[in-house]
Amino acid sequence: MDHQCHWTEIENIFLPRAATILRIEQPTVTEKHLTLKMKDGTRMAFEPGQIVELSLFGFGEIPIGFASSPTRKNTFDLVVRSVGRVSTAVNRLTEGQSVYVRGPLGHGFELDKLRGQDVLVVAGGIGLCPTRSLIQYILDRRDEFKRFVLFYGAREPNLQLFHSDLENWRVSKNVEYHETVDQADPTWKGNVGVITTLFPKVELTPETRAVICGPPVFYRFVIRELDQIGVRRENIFVDMERRMKCGVGKCGHCQINDKYVCVDGPVFSFVEVQDLEEAF
Repeated sequence: MDHQCHWTEIENIFLPRAATILRIEQPTVTEKHLTLKMKDGTRMAFEPGQIVELSLFGFGEIPIGFASSPTRKNTFDLVVRSVGRVSTAVNRLTEGQSVYVRGPLGHGFELDKLRGQDVLVVAGGIGLCPTRSLIQYILDRRDEFKRFVLFYGAREPNLQLFHSDLENWRVSKNVEYHETVDQADPTWKGNVGVITTLFPKVELTPETRAVICGPPVFYRFVIRELDQIGVRRENIFVDMERRMKCGVGKCGHCQINDKYVCVDGPVFSFVEVQDLEEAF
């Protein structure tokens, strides 16, 4: 039985399997939000923070973080930004068509280090996609966590993702949600400024567990705010989805010193990577 489980795990990592696109939403001009289901009826068993390789025959494959919680039915969500050959081809597909996936891959959030604690999630831009997996997990199991605070920043209002989620979070009693945009338009009534302008609006304790995901420049400024609060760096977790390619630590594309983002991460405790010059 153990031998069979071992081979099943190897097949999941290296053998692409078909998945059907059940629903497509387009929150922005460049992103599409896909809801998928495994074509063979099996469940995609993953942890928040893990990644999957998404492929289309004739075009190639790309690594993408799960954008939904494993607690949500037998489907899973991915958000694909049209930036290259594979992603553009995937985003031309319609509901009912198939893509291929292999995974789950990588190291996700260590949930045992977050349970029973105050949790802060700081997400910038498309960094909301992989952290949405954790956000949904916490909201689905709300009694397992203490205070839950969520900061989300986008460049402009029309670049915000997951519109129905945002509407729910704005009125929810289960999450203290704060949002900002770098540049407002005439419709925007909320905070204007970089994401660090949200910190003075909330009183956080040094015991808070913090999760960060956003563009590279984003991390050091958020870390600076957390340092001022007194949050210990071993309690800061960074999701570093970048430069990944093969997903199994073979191509070296995502290597940062002795770390492979796709295998050792993409989620790291900040103390693991704080001294890696190329990381931030």
